[in-house]
Amino acid sequence: MRSTLKLSQLSQSNIKNQAPRQWDNADLIVRYLTLIGVEYIFGVPGGAIEPLYNAIARQPDNALKIIVARHEAGAAFMAEGYTLETGKLGVCCATTGPGATNLLTGVASAYADNVPMLVITAQTPLPKFGRNALQESSCTAIDTVGIFRHCTRYNTLISHTEQLVTKLGAAITAAFRVPAGPAHISIPSDILRQGSERKEINQVGKLIHNFKLTDNEAVEELISMISEAKRVALFLGKGCGQAIEPIMEFAELTRAPIMTGPDGKRWINGFHPLYRGVFGFAGHQSAQQTMQDETIDLLIAIGTPITELGTGGWQSHLLSERMVHVDSSIEHFSRSPMARLHVCGDISSVFKQININVRLGLKWGRKWDETDPVKQNYLTQQVPSNDHGYQIRLDNKEACYSDDIPLKPQRVATNFARNIPSNFRLHIDAGNAWAWFTHYFHRSSAKGHYHIAMGFGSMGWAIGAAIGNCLGSKEPSICITGDGSYLMSGQEITVALQHKLPVIYVVLNDSELGMVKHGQELGGAEKIGFQLPKINFAKIAQAMSIEGITIYTPEQLDAIDWNRLGEKSAPTLLDILIDPKEVPPMGQRVKGLAAQSMTPGG
Repeated sequence: MRSTLKLSQLSQSNIKNQAPRQWDNADLIVRYLTLIGVEYIFGVPGGAIEPLYNAIARQPDNALKIIVARHEAGAAFMAEGYTLETGKLGVCCATTGPGATNLLTGVASAYADNVPMLVITAQTPLPKFGRNALQESSCTAIDTVGIFRHCTRYNTLISHTEQLVTKLGAAITAAFRVPAGPAHISIPSDILRQGSERKEINQVGKLIHNFKLTDNEAVEELISMISEAKRVALFLGKGCGQAIEPIMEFAELTRAPIMTGPDGKRWINGFHPLYRGVFGFAGHQSAQQTMQDETIDLLIAIGTPITELGTGGWQSHLLSERMVHVDSSIEHFSRSPMARLHVCGDISSVFKQININVRLGLKWGRKWDETDPVKQNYLTQQVPSNDHGYQIRLDNKEACYSDDIPLKPQRVATNFARNIPSNFRLHIDAGNAWAWFTHYFHRSSAKGHYHIAMGFGSMGWAIGAAIGNCLGSKEPSICITGDGSYLMSGQEITVALQHKLPVIYVVLNDSELGMVKHGQELGGAEKIGFQLPKINFAKIAQAMSIEGITIYTPEQLDAIDWNRLGEKSAPTLLDILIDPKEVPPMGQRVKGLAAQSMTPGG
């Protein structure tokens, strides 16, 4: 998995044999990052950023490793995938000018989804500022610091050596602060090369600290509301991960039905008897009906940023006066002004406190006993023959078991849910894959191994994120993408080849930009610009010395040996030909584009 950087003038062995030297600022950055546990830097080399790569090559212990992406946006996606898996700081870097601007989409994706990231870009040397140097990106040219201003939590130019430690520390702190996100430092190449007095900075790990402050008065008010409510329901967003155990305990104590957003489903067992499915984009009738149930007089939305796709276009069934919004980010409350109550704090602490009170005697709160048949069935994991959960209602269940050729995408998602091992990590790319897997993919394991980035909706995100995740988890990683996205960023598969990673790329191949086509049809727009040529992606992979498999029939789909693919020290590409006529469950998205539901609560 390690990548060795070859210097133009000196070999690694020569460097190691040299006498101790004064540190450069670049060496100090490397030392700083290793002390806080950073394992990888994802990026693409270039002239101005070369001093940082040189410093990485000089490390005596090789603790910090380089992953060279094929495009800088892919590097940022890899860093994001690594952080999503490990919780550690993802780091990406790029040279000046176009190297920095190529990073932008990946950085914006992490910003939209509140993923911590350190972004390091280079600048031409300070004496060249304002002189129209090659790839100059100073404030008087293509101002990259200015460009990153609106998609970072911290953004600065380091113009003097004395600023380095302070600003680097501030950037790392800002990346993990709530709301989390990317922090950007831009450094001229001559500053990277300048000598720096060696400083022991063993306390830098203390910068990464999540301060858990909870509004206890609001928690007490919520407890009072729960005690007075006739019926409670829960809506889970992507921010529930660390709190899922006390949340589920609360649901079981109160018999509260559970709905999730498309990115919140990763935390819940799809076969839990209280789960009603996804509400929002590509959601389920069962979740919609539960949200409309007038007997529910208290709806607790948890860890959700209240996005268009996560709320079905800001539907009033969710965003109403019966809602209480519990979140660790104050920023998210600005999108739920109609809520009865906002509870800000550590979500796990909030629900642990609530559960204590429920157990002490709220009027309908009682723990399920072992004789409860529903509880028994859940505890023993007796999953019924229904592949999609106890209570979930699907739009087109028959297609999940169709033997038609080309394959129904519903059948592909259902087959994957049944057969992919629970330790495999899944990454769902933007496009129709979002809709098919949100609606039809359900697993009995709820370990957070299902990843979808719906904040910015970048095509190609999963292609890079699956690599970063695999490096962090050391487990097989799957990217579910479309042919349009793969044609944008598919070259990143060679990174998995280079580092011998068991990343499995699944291309849903319909020779179309499917979401564009179906969106046009559903919205009554002109049908234009969605066609793609017929591509044999398996042969492209084989030309790269990567195993490529074409899947066309149900028998070939059933024959996929996931365990074999996961045990390889190499990537695989599955080229799955799907029926382009199947319409994905994306009606809410089309309504949003038509401006039929543009205001919160409207």
